[in-house]
Amino acid sequence: MGPVTQRPIKVLLAKLGLDIHWRGVVSISRMLRDAGMEVIYLGNQFPEGIVAAALQESPDVVGLSTLCGNHLSLGPKVVQLLKEKSMDDVLVIMGGVIPPDDREELKRRGIAEVFGPDTPVRQIVEFIEEKVKGRNPS
Repeated sequence: MGPVTQRPIKVLLAKLGLDIHWRGVVSISRMLRDAGMEVIYLGNQFPEGIVAAALQESPDVVGLSTLCGNHLSLGPKVVQLLKEKSMDDVLVIMGGVIPPDDREELKRRGIAEVFGPDTPVRQIVEFIEEKVKGRNPS
């Protein structure tokens, strides 16, 4: 019997709501893929669509991107809906231009981490790997 291969970390990425700023999340999706993760990019979605996709795809991580000020309403709604579907073990992260005070509020409301536009990709990758592998030891 050969060695057991571990599946890649699966990340589901989406733009929150009708936000038209796509370059950042598309760049991050490519960089996470280059880091060995499986990435599913949904494009623009509201919380219900994101959670419906999560139910089908069973991701380890849901990544939300926003630049249009809907982060405090739509981000925690994703966390709430995942919890209602017994998927509260999914790591939810967020990226975008988000005020520091709002970042702390988002964390209080279930977002694991909030990354700004100047965050090095390596930092995002390491955060995901640490949190996902910490929950799912091989």
